[in-house]
Amino acid sequence: MRIDINCDMGESFGSYTLGDDAAVIRSITSANIACGYHAGDPLVMGATIRLALDHGVAVGAHPGFPDLMGFGRRALETFPGEVKHYLLYQLGALFGLARSHGATLQHVKLHGALYNMGAVNERLAREVCEAVLAFDARLILVTQPESVLARLAAQEGIAVAREFFPDRAYTDSGALAPRSMPGAVLHDPQEVRERVLRLVQEKKVQTVTGQDIPMEADTVCVHGDTPGAWQLAAAIRQALESSGIQVVPMHRFVGSKPR
Repeated sequence: MRIDINCDMGESFGSYTLGDDAAVIRSITSANIACGYHAGDPLVMGATIRLALDHGVAVGAHPGFPDLMGFGRRALETFPGEVKHYLLYQLGALFGLARSHGATLQHVKLHGALYNMGAVNERLAREVCEAVLAFDARLILVTQPESVLARLAAQEGIAVAREFFPDRAYTDSGALAPRSMPGAVLHDPQEVRERVLRLVQEKKVQTVTGQDIPMEADTVCVHGDTPGAWQLAAAIRQALESSGIQVVPMHRFVGSKPR
C-alpha cells in the first residue's frame, strides 16, 4: 500500500510569516506551493521550491482566488473564462520559478474557496480542467473523492489524486463538514493517526454522526498553518510507515511522472 502526504506551503508574504515550512517539509512527500494570489510572493515561492528540492519533496501548484485580504477563503463571483486564466497565470509563475531551480511540477491543488467551489460547481470545475489541459495535461489534479471536479477530470483524461483531510470531520454524504459545525476540526493527534490508518487499511471513515462510509484516497493533507502541523505530519508518517505503508510522492502511483 502507498500513500502521499501533502501540505499547503509557501503562504508567507513579504515580512509576514505563516506556517513552519522548514519543520513540516521533513515529513511530507508533496508540497502545494502558493502562487501569489491568495498568499506567497516570488521570493517565498522560490525559497519554498528550493526547500522542497533539498528534501526530496515533489513540487505542486496551489492556486487560489486573487484575494490576499481574505486569504482566498471568500467565494468570488467570476465571469466565464476568468478561473481558467487565473490558473494559467499562477501555474505559469510557479513553473518559471521551478524551472530556474531545476524543478518540475507534479500536481495542482486548488486553494480555499476555489477548492470547495470546484468540488461542486460544474462550470468552474470545467474551467479548471481546461486550464490543466492547456498548460500541461500530465499534471495530477488533487481534489475530493467523488467530487464534480474529480469526475470531469477523469472524463478529460487528467490524472486525479483523491484527497483525505485527517483533521476534518466528514458528513454522511462524504463531504467535508463546514468549519462552523461543532467538531468539524479534530485536534487529538491520536484520533487523527487512527483515522489515517483506517482510511488506508480499511477504506472507511467515520462521519460526524458516527456512521462508517467508504472512502479511498491517494494523498493525505496536513494544513501547514495549523499550530503543531509539523508534529502532526511526523506522527502521521510514523504511524503509516510503522504499519508497512509506503509514504511516497503521488506521481509514483498516480498517473504519469512529472514534467
